[in-house]
Amino acid sequence: MISANTVKELREISGAGMMDCKKALQEANGDIKKAMEVLRKNGIAKAQKKSGRSASDGVIMPYIHPGSKLGVLLEVNCETDFVARTDAFQEFCKDIAMHIAATSPVSVSRDDLDEEIIESEKRIFREQSKKSGKPDEIIEKMIDGRMNKFFQENVLIEQSFVKNPDLSISDLLTETIAKLGENISIARFTRFQLGETAVKSESSDSE
Repeated sequence: MISANTVKELREISGAGMMDCKKALQEANGDIKKAMEVLRKNGIAKAQKKSGRSASDGVIMPYIHPGSKLGVLLEVNCETDFVARTDAFQEFCKDIAMHIAATSPVSVSRDDLDEEIIESEKRIFREQSKKSGKPDEIIEKMIDGRMNKFFQENVLIEQSFVKNPDLSISDLLTETIAKLGENISIARFTRFQLGETAVKSESSDSE
């Protein structure tokens, strides 16, 4: 028998609906940690159904780090203005903007990453791997592994969430889609750091 207090606790942690929490707890035999995994799996299924729907509303979310020397402008899209104004959506956008300020990703997804950057990293990893003297097929696997790590460190959607490293940004997005019932997409971002333009200018002058 699943107690009302256990259901309430899971709701507070996950933000999911009462019936979803109850079913997840029943499936997990009352274990809250396992129930969270059930909710995540169910959330992925729900999110996949919604991912093809148009998301043309949303917000431009600003974030200024304390000290006013670092800032982010982030565009996150959803389907309706109603969801865009909810606390849950706003909180998600704030969390993503803060995460970007902290981790400085290069792009939202692999598809957005400049092909020259990818090829440059592959060349570097290939040269490093050749020094190992291992067969070519092993070297290619080593390069794939290093590239996956590179993507996890530099692509926003694949990074570990700074407030909860057990979740990737993709996991967090999926949970938010399942919770709010609309397709949500992280469209683009710009990260500003005081002094960046001066450094670039000095670099150009030295060339």
